[in-house]
Amino acid sequence: MAAECTAPPAEGGPPCPSTAAAPTTSTAATAPAGARRAFLLLGTVQVTLIFTLTLVAVPLPLIGREFGVGQSALILIGSAYGLAFSGLLLFGGRLADRYGGQRVFLAGVVVLLTTSILAAAAPGAGTLIGARFAQGAGAALVAPAAMAVLRSVFSTPESHARAMATWGSLSVMGAMGGNLVSGFVATWVSWRWMFAVPLFVTALALALARRLLPRAEPPHGPRPSLDLPGAVLATAGITLFSYALVVIDDHGWSAAEVLIPLLSGLGLLGVFVAVELRARDPLLPPRFLTDARRATALPAILLAAAGTGTAAVLLIFYLQQIRDWSALSTSLTFVPFTIVLIATGAAGSRLVSGFGARVVAVAGLATCAGAFLLLAGLDTATGYLSGLLPGMLLLAAGSAAVFSSAAVLAVVGVPQRQSGLAGGVMNTAMEIGPTAGLAILVAVAAVRTAHLAQSGASAPVATAAGYGWAFGAAGLAFLLLAVVTAGLGHACRDRGH
Repeated sequence: MAAECTAPPAEGGPPCPSTAAAPTTSTAATAPAGARRAFLLLGTVQVTLIFTLTLVAVPLPLIGREFGVGQSALILIGSAYGLAFSGLLLFGGRLADRYGGQRVFLAGVVVLLTTSILAAAAPGAGTLIGARFAQGAGAALVAPAAMAVLRSVFSTPESHARAMATWGSLSVMGAMGGNLVSGFVATWVSWRWMFAVPLFVTALALALARRLLPRAEPPHGPRPSLDLPGAVLATAGITLFSYALVVIDDHGWSAAEVLIPLLSGLGLLGVFVAVELRARDPLLPPRFLTDARRATALPAILLAAAGTGTAAVLLIFYLQQIRDWSALSTSLTFVPFTIVLIATGAAGSRLVSGFGARVVAVAGLATCAGAFLLLAGLDTATGYLSGLLPGMLLLAAGSAAVFSSAAVLAVVGVPQRQSGLAGGVMNTAMEIGPTAGLAILVAVAAVRTAHLAQSGASAPVATAAGYGWAFGAAGLAFLLLAVVTAGLGHACRDRGH
C-alpha cells in the first residue's frame, strides 16, 4: 500500500502535490518584510544565547590565572550558565504561555543585558559565577519566549514549518561561533571582551523588539497555571543531574561529589513525573512527550547536540594537548565546519519541504554516523586535511539536517497556547545533550585509554585512541537512532499518522 502524503511535510513521508509545489526558497526570502525582520532579530538572539553558553570555554585557563582560582571554581564558571539555562527552560516556557511571548522575551533580554555588563566587569570568580548563573536564567526566559513569538509571526502551518526548519540549526551555529571567536579573543585581547557580543545583541533587541515583534496578547482561553511544585522539581532535578555530569571528569563516577547530586537529581525528576501525572494543569503534559512526532524529534535533537558538542570538545583537546596547536589555530580548524553548517542550515527549509522532516532527520542521523565512524580512526599522526576535515564536514552537514528537521517535528501540531512549552522542551533537550554526551563519551574514552596505558602505550597514543573509541561509540549511537527513526516513520504511516 502506498504511503500517504502529508501536508506540510513535517510528518515525514512524501509531500503532497500542493506542498511539493510550494516555494522552496529560504524562510527569509519567502516571508513578508515584517516577518523577515522579526525572524532576523529573534534568530540573532537565539544564536547569541548559545554563543554566550560557550564563550568562556577556550579562555578558562586565562580566567583561572587572572583570578588565582583552582579547577573547582573554573568548573563552576564554565557550567553556571548552562546549569541555570537547562534547569529553568520548562518554567520559562510556562511563563511565555501564561503571560505572552513578547513580555517574557523582553524580561529575559533585560536580565541578559545587565548580567553581561556584570560578567564583563567581574572583579573576581564569585561575581563571575553569579553573573553567569543569572545570564543562564535570562536565557531560559528568552529561548522559549522567542519560539512563542515566532509562532505569532509565522501563523500558518506551512510558514511556521519553514521558519522552524531554518531555526533548528541556529543553536549549533552559536556554539561553533563561540568556539571560533573565543580563540581569536583569547589570543589578542582580554577574555572580558567576549561579553561584548551578548551585551550588544541584547541592547539591540531591547531597542527593536517592540517595533519588530507582534504585541503580546493574552493567551486564548484560560491561562495555564504556573504549576510551582512541578517547576521547582523540574528545575532542581535537571540542575542537580546536569551538575553531576559536569563534575564527573574531575571526580569519577563513583565519587560522592557525583553520586549525591546525580541520584538526587534523578530522584527529584522521578517525583516530578509522579506529580505531573496527577496534576490538573501540569507543567509538562505527558501527552506532549508521547506524541510520535515529539518522540522522534527530541531524541534526535538530544543526540545531535551531544554529538556536535562532544566532538568539538574532544577535537579541541586533541589538537591542543596532543598535537600542541595554539588556541587560534584550533579555532581556525572549525571555519570550514561552520561554513558547511550555515550552508546546510540555510537549505533546511528546502530539504524539509522537498522530502519531509522525518526523511531528512534519518538522512542527517545516518550522515552523522558516517562522520563519527570516520573520526574513529583518530591517532597521533592523523592529518587535518585527510583525516579530521572529512569527518568534520560530514558532521556539520548531518547535524544541521537533524536540527532543521527535528525542530519542525518538535512543534508540528502543537497548539499556539503551548508554543512556549514546545520551546522549553526542545531547548532542554538541546542543552542537556552536550553535558550528558560529554560525560558518557569521556568515560568511554577513559576505558580505552586506561587499557592501552596499562599495555605500555605512551600517554598521547593512549589518549588519542581513547578519543577514537568515543567517536566510534557516537557513530554507533547515531546509526541506531537512524534505524529506529526510520522504523517509527513506517509505523506512523501504516497507522495513517
